[in-house]
Order: sequence, then structure tokens, then C-alpha cells
Amino acid sequence: MSDTILKCTTRHVRIFTAVLKNNDLVLDNDHLTLDIDPDNEFLWSDQSLTKVQEYFRELVDAQANKELSDYSLRKIGSLLEDFIRKLLKDGELSYNPNSKVMNYSMGLPRTPELL
Repeated sequence: MSDTILKCTTRHVRIFTAVLKNNDLVLDNDHLTLDIDPDNEFLWSDQSLTKVQEYFRELVDAQANKELSDYSLRKIGSLLEDFIRKLLKDGELSYNPNSKVMNYSMGLPRTPELL
């Protein structure tokens, strides 16, 4: 096993082979820590957050008994990004109007159709 923290950093997902102790990441090759939407670009319901966490667990479980590499971690991160995009498209997630970052990185927000 590596003595370096593996990580995947996407726009809305950060994954680390570490645990959080006293606000510091500490290497732990037996655990993955997931940080969802670190810039608070979205408004999350408990249900949408749970869906992302459950999907993350499914992806990690599918990786069980295989070597964890930068590539496999990036693949998990990319799949989570796609899943978040789907939640936004399906209206289960919305942009946070108070976010410091308002660039609509996942596409323009949904608006009601005009008559």
C-alpha cells in the first residue's frame, strides 16, 4: 500500500484515502473520505445528499478486492459528478443563489416555462 494519500478532486466531489481527525486528513488506506460540494454551489435536501452517499458506497463496494489507484478513484469521482448532474437535471437539486461560485457549472438552472 502507498504511504501517500490518494485523492480525486472534481468540481463538486473530493475523495481521499484518509480520515478526518482534528480537522486534518490523516492517511488511512482502509477508508475513503467523501467531501460533497465543498463550495456549496447547490442546495441539498437530506434525500439528495443521501442518494449521493449511497451511490458512493455502491461504487466503492464494486471496487472491493481490487487495487485502489488514482485512476479508479478518479473514475468514482467522475461517476459521482454525472450523478449530481442528473439530480440537478431531474430537479432534485438546485443551485444555491448565495454561493460565492455562481457559474452554473452543471448547466443553466431550470426555470418555469412562460405561457
